[in-house]
Amino acid sequence: MRRVFEISLLFLLPVVLCSCPYSSPYNLDEQPGIYVEEALLGNWTALVNKQGSSRQEIVHLSLSRRTDTEYDIAFSGDLNDLRRYNFFKTDSLKGTAFMSTVGERQFLNISINSRVYIAEMRLKDDRLSLLPLVEHFTSKMIFSSSALRNSVDFHYKTRVHPLVDDDFCLKDMVKSN
Repeated sequence: MRRVFEISLLFLLPVVLCSCPYSSPYNLDEQPGIYVEEALLGNWTALVNKQGSSRQEIVHLSLSRRTDTEYDIAFSGDLNDLRRYNFFKTDSLKGTAFMSTVGERQFLNISINSRVYIAEMRLKDDRLSLLPLVEHFTSKMIFSSSALRNSVDFHYKTRVHPLVDDDFCLKDMVKSN
């Protein structure tokens, strides 16, 4: 019995140790409903720590108005470390986004390559942070937007420190235009 447990643990360990941002075919809201915030529009710059190094690199985020409720979003910089996740094939990562509110927190539903990434958005003292949820933030199977919304709400209500994917966080970005 112990041997079966050890073998199971060997297969589970890489899954737990390897994190990716949460992606889903569903948004928090089925349709965008919150108007674009003018304060978010523009180019933002963040310094991120390169994995396995003490060196920091610059990542740029561009937010522009697509419609009254949607953004065009683009990430650029030295994104070579992200190529292994098959997010993109060029030097930038482009998509669309819209805002949702769950509880008292704001989230961006970021759609890139037919997948939706959920990131908590914080704007404080003219500094923007995007904190994407980690892939295993919930153990539930998500089959609808309302199930995703309920899972995110439950996660933030029951966690002192919500599970975010630190490798993909863009913290304290400053506006560069």
